[in-house]
Amino acid sequence: MRHVLKRAGQGMAVALTWAGLAAGLTGCTGGALDIASKPRAPEEAIRVIPEDGAKGVKPDSRFEVRLPSGRLERVTVRQVEDAQPTELPGTITDDGLRWRPAPGARLQLAAKYSVDVVALDGHGRRSARHTTFTTDVPESRFIGYFKPENRSTVGTGMIVSFTFSREIENRAAVERAIRITSSPPVEVKGHWFGKDRLDFRPRDYWKPGTQVTVDMRLRDVEAAPDVFGIQHKTVAFTVGRSQTSLVDAEEHTMVVRRDGELLSTVPITAGAPKTTTYNGKMVVTEMFDVTRMNGATVGFLKDGKGEYDIKDVPHAIRLTSSGTFLHGNYWAAPETFGATNVSHGCVGLRDVKGGSGDTPAGWFFDRTLIGDVVEVVNSRDKEVAPDNGLGGWNMSWKEWKKGSALR
Repeated sequence: MRHVLKRAGQGMAVALTWAGLAAGLTGCTGGALDIASKPRAPEEAIRVIPEDGAKGVKPDSRFEVRLPSGRLERVTVRQVEDAQPTELPGTITDDGLRWRPAPGARLQLAAKYSVDVVALDGHGRRSARHTTFTTDVPESRFIGYFKPENRSTVGTGMIVSFTFSREIENRAAVERAIRITSSPPVEVKGHWFGKDRLDFRPRDYWKPGTQVTVDMRLRDVEAAPDVFGIQHKTVAFTVGRSQTSLVDAEEHTMVVRRDGELLSTVPITAGAPKTTTYNGKMVVTEMFDVTRMNGATVGFLKDGKGEYDIKDVPHAIRLTSSGTFLHGNYWAAPETFGATNVSHGCVGLRDVKGGSGDTPAGWFFDRTLIGDVVEVVNSRDKEVAPDNGLGGWNMSWKEWKKGSALR
C-alpha cells in the first residue's frame, strides 16, 4: 500500500489451509486468476445513480440502480450513521434490470446512504457493488456523520469517529458539544485529524460488556462563521467479547484470540514483495459477504485497464479506508496459504467461489464484529497511518491527547 489511493487499494489476499478447523470497490487480489486480466465488459456493469461518493445530492434527484443485462438479485439502500438507521424501500422491475425507490419513498436531507447491490449476469455469475453518497446539507448548517451505528454490538477496538460535512474552525466548541460516557466509566478523549474529522477513544481497548453513550449537542453550535449544527441526539452501543487477530506476514499465519484464549492459528497470504501489507493495528469497519475488487479504482493498472477485476470476492472485511481488506480467496492455489505472500496488500484466507462457512475465510467472517482489531507484524512496510480507517490505536495515549482541541 503506497498511499491513501494507490496503496489504499492494495488489498491483502490471504487464503488459509486451515489446520485443525474444517467469510465497496477495492483493490485487493493475489494469485493466479483468469478473470483478473479480463476487465468486465460495459454491458455487465452495475450502474448506481447517484455515483459513488457523490455529495450534496438533492432529495428529489434521480436515484436508481440498473443493469444492461442479467438480473438484479438484491438491492439494499440504508441511511447510515444516524441514530436510527433505516432502509429506503424500493422495487426491482419485472425484467430484473432496474431498481427504483418505492412510491412516496424520499431521501432525507443531511444524510449518508449506502447502496449494496448483488446481481447475476446473463451466465448466472454473481457480482456485487457497494457505493455511498450524502444528501444536501443547507449552506448555513453542518452535520457529523458518525460510526458505530446506534444499538450496535462492536469489538473492543471500536473508535467513535465523526466526519463533518463542513470544515470546522471552532474545533473546541464542536468537541465540547460531543460527550461520550460509559459504564463502567473510563476516560475518553478526542483527537482531530484535519478540519473535518474527530475521533474518540479510551487509553486502552474497551472492556467487554461496556455500555457506551454518545450525546451529540451540536444544534446551534457555531462551527465556522454563520455555520451552525443541526444535530441533537443520543446514540448508544455495546462492547461485545474481546477478539484480536495477529497477522505475521513472515510466518504467513494469523493467530486469533477470543477473551485471551487461543481460537485458532490460520494460514494466510499477505502482500507480495512489491505490494506489501501495512504493519500496525487496524480496526474492522465494514463487512461484506461478497464484493467487487477492481484494480483500476486504486491505481493498479495494466495497459490502461485494471490489473485485476474480481466481481465476487467473498467474506470481505475492511481494515483501512485506503483499501486494505482481510478477505476470502478462492483463486490462489491451496498451497499458497501459510507458505507465500502473493496479494496486492490485503490479507487473504482460503475460500471457495461463492463463499462457504466451512472455509477458513467463512469461519473467521462469522466470528468477526465491527470494531475487532487485526494487527499486522513483520511486513516490510510502514505502519498504517492513524487516520487510515480507525488506525488511532497506533498512537500512544500521550500523542492521542495532544490532538484534542480541549487541551
